[in-house]
Amino acid sequence: MAQKFFDDLAVGDVFRSGSYAVTAEEIVAFGRQYDPQPAHTDEASARASAFGRLVASGWHTAAITMRLLVDSAFFPQRGSMGAGVDALRWVRPVVPGDVLHLVIEVAELRPSRSKPDRGLVTLAIETRDAAGEVVQTQRLVSLIPRRAAANAT
Repeated sequence: MAQKFFDDLAVGDVFRSGSYAVTAEEIVAFGRQYDPQPAHTDEASARASAFGRLVASGWHTAAITMRLLVDSAFFPQRGSMGAGVDALRWVRPVVPGDVLHLVIEVAELRPSRSKPDRGLVTLAIETRDAAGEVVQTQRLVSLIPRRAAANAT
């Protein structure tokens, strides 16, 4: 895959990720480690929760989203530096057996004023299940290299 630079992107560009199958075992493991609420850590307790079944922590969904983003065609080979998340919404719960993928749209591009070797990219990211239903949305801001900076090295 060719290196992506700030200069190669245009507002409206859309990228898609590969897929990721979510298991009950990893939902429980992540929940126990990072978000130990009963709906994430124990199937029996989860049945008595508002969800009525075991569900992934939203933070687990966010972590899977990051993995899918890094493995996607969008992600610059030289990496990026996260500058923040402007919005993060969990639209519907992720459950065991869901197969997730991303639709990544370039929402905004701004050359950095203080660091001319990079630019700020705002991505509108939808995490979707196999049926195409949105489970999470976020607006992620990253700094990525500019082509001129890479050519200077």
